[in-house]
Amino acid sequence: MVIILVQLKGFQKLTPVEEALQKFLKELQLRKPRAVVTPLGSALNRILAEDVVAKENLPRFDRSAVDGYAVKAEDTFEASQFKPKVLQITNKREIGERQAKQVWTGNPIPKGANAVLMLENTRRVNGKIEVWIPVAPGENICKEGEDVSKGEVAVKAGIRLKPQHLALMAALGIKEVKVFDKPKIALLATGNELVEIGVKPRENQIFEVNRLALSALCQELGAETLDLGIVKDNATEIAERIKFGIEKADMVITTGGTSVGVSDVVPMAVNSLGKPGVLVHGVAMRPAMPTALAVVNKKPVIILSGNPVAAMIAFEVFARPLICKMLGLKNVEARPKLKAKITRRTATVLGRKTFIRVRVFQQRNGEFFADPISTSGSGVITTMTKANGYVVAPENREGLEEGESVTVHLFDDVEVVDEDV
Repeated sequence: MVIILVQLKGFQKLTPVEEALQKFLKELQLRKPRAVVTPLGSALNRILAEDVVAKENLPRFDRSAVDGYAVKAEDTFEASQFKPKVLQITNKREIGERQAKQVWTGNPIPKGANAVLMLENTRRVNGKIEVWIPVAPGENICKEGEDVSKGEVAVKAGIRLKPQHLALMAALGIKEVKVFDKPKIALLATGNELVEIGVKPRENQIFEVNRLALSALCQELGAETLDLGIVKDNATEIAERIKFGIEKADMVITTGGTSVGVSDVVPMAVNSLGKPGVLVHGVAMRPAMPTALAVVNKKPVIILSGNPVAAMIAFEVFARPLICKMLGLKNVEARPKLKAKITRRTATVLGRKTFIRVRVFQQRNGEFFADPISTSGSGVITTMTKANGYVVAPENREGLEEGESVTVHLFDDVEVVDEDV
């Protein structure tokens, strides 16, 4: 399926977003990434390559959940501050009737005890304790195997390891863990007008920012990057640099040179490197319509617009899900979503999926609102710094109405404000 736009010179045929992505992924046929062993202390945010199975129970024994006294629960029944129960303190491994043994959090429960009194609910007097509050059998005790039983899958493969996962594995005595190797993404910028940050630009030159922005997006996901630098609008030089990137990295992302002008030679350069080459050129989306997707030597090449916002939006749509797969994630990590009311009518383009940058805020009453950020083009970077999310308007809409409920994809925090809408 293609969308015909005869009024767009050079891009008469645009491929719908979902169709473009599926065509791209089908041609790639990505393989499972390589697994590597890393110390547990270095595994934060890495993707687990195999299930972690508990080799023993956790806890390994019944243990106290609080600081206090191990007791027979029955000896505390009917205790109160007005009529406390009195128990004899013992240091033996087994407690008898009307006895208590002091324990700290994590200590084993002595034989004969079936509950733990919290320290603050007792008073120690001359080798005895006064019990002010009764406890039930099993209260304040972590039972053997309560967290994880021997043979149980403690952490499943394909997830991103967070601090809580590392803590659980450490509690199981695991020192090293298998994780998937990080994919390497090569980044190339093209354009005669571009100069490196730190170089004084001449007239009509601008600083190149896309490699920095895209590198940060890659690293945010957990991928490594390879900087291929800036290349002038020369098809031969561009092809040579992309070829190098294909040899050294798992994916190449370029920016610039992908529209239909005389200097837009990147798709041609990619096609000169091998089959199948460019699969999609021109996507029914706004911004980032000139995006092209290619495969060369079984490796993906994503050709993005030179406009920074268009490049970042297209990265979100095409590169992000692909990198998630290359990382070995079981599921693509989607941006957090919430429902909000749009604050004013917003125009969209019929026939294109429109990505509207919005500032989401929450009123004191709990309602969320999405305020569209005004923009005059896809290169206005401040539309991303002023926004904290985006709304996707489908191709069959000519606009969103004021007060309409929309789904916001968040990429930054939401503030609570006192505002009238």
